[in-house]
Amino acid sequence: MSESILKGKKILAVDDEPDVLAVLEEEIKDACPECTFDKATTFEAASKLFESKPYDVVVLDIMGVRGFDLLDLAVKKNLKVVMLTAHALSSDALKKSYDMKARAYLPKDKLGEVVPFLEDVLRHDFESGWKRLFEKLHGFFTDKFESDWEKKTGLNWREWGKSSDM
Repeated sequence: MSESILKGKKILAVDDEPDVLAVLEEEIKDACPECTFDKATTFEAASKLFESKPYDVVVLDIMGVRGFDLLDLAVKKNLKVVMLTAHALSSDALKKSYDMKARAYLPKDKLGEVVPFLEDVLRHDFESGWKRLFEKLHGFFTDKFESDWEKKTGLNWREWGKSSDM
């Protein structure tokens, strides 16, 4: 197995559910014991960490910790952010995450696959990272969202899927 790009990186996960944070920590530390993993369970705690430490990647729950407010703060600090959700799993939240410059939008159903998604966020720029996310999760989103989800987002998802520059 090749060395993870997460090696030596500083990662912050913010979720109001301690069990979700435990799974994230286990998945990430198993893949890369040499990374730093911090966690917070509130908006306030996460805000303080943003001010006190630099992070390579931030994973934010949308519900329970004011995830979109944290996303706004993190993006202003040029942090790469992954939005994570179970309860806000919708095409509207996906579009808002994209528009607010999150680097990925992951359903909590995919927690066991978080490491490759985080590696993509670090390896790829904004646009190509979203293309890769689309490639990996299009079927999942199609199963979970309303039938016209792609049209509702106003994003050119189908064209991204045809792109060969990933």
